[in-house]
Amino acid sequence: MERVSKENYYLDIAETVTERSTCLRRCYGAIIVKNDEIISTGYNGAPRGRKNCADLGVCTREELKIPSGERYELCRSVHAEANCIISASRSETLGSTLYMACRNPRTGDLIPGSSSCSMCRRLIINAGISRVIIRDTKTDYRVVDVAGWITDDDSLPENLSL
Repeated sequence: MERVSKENYYLDIAETVTERSTCLRRCYGAIIVKNDEIISTGYNGAPRGRKNCADLGVCTREELKIPSGERYELCRSVHAEANCIISASRSETLGSTLYMACRNPRTGDLIPGSSSCSMCRRLIINAGISRVIIRDTKTDYRVVDVAGWITDDDSLPENLSL
């Protein structure tokens, strides 16, 4: 029997965390790992005490036909990465790795090419997380060096360079 790689071991756990998601559009799961210890987990869902989309049976962004990656202020969910960071102290997240998986809630299939939104990227940068590893298939994943998100500042207009 071949032993699973560390990356896929942690991605398997992040993928399991997606099962707690209450989003009707995308089910994300994330875990933060440092020194081979899981620091925290998070999934996307409504803030504590509020009704979530799964309970309401409606996604506002779906109803309004808002494309993926736009108008997050209309979303009821706190994103998986944000929930993960909220559950950890900054001293624990400095130099850590965030593992993430995304599933289609209708089919259960992994969604390749998923990534953190610009708001979550800012949180990841400020938490001091060094790498983000994102699952594309059961064995394939991408490794993102967070320093690249600092250099490639997606919050600046394209015609403005500093």
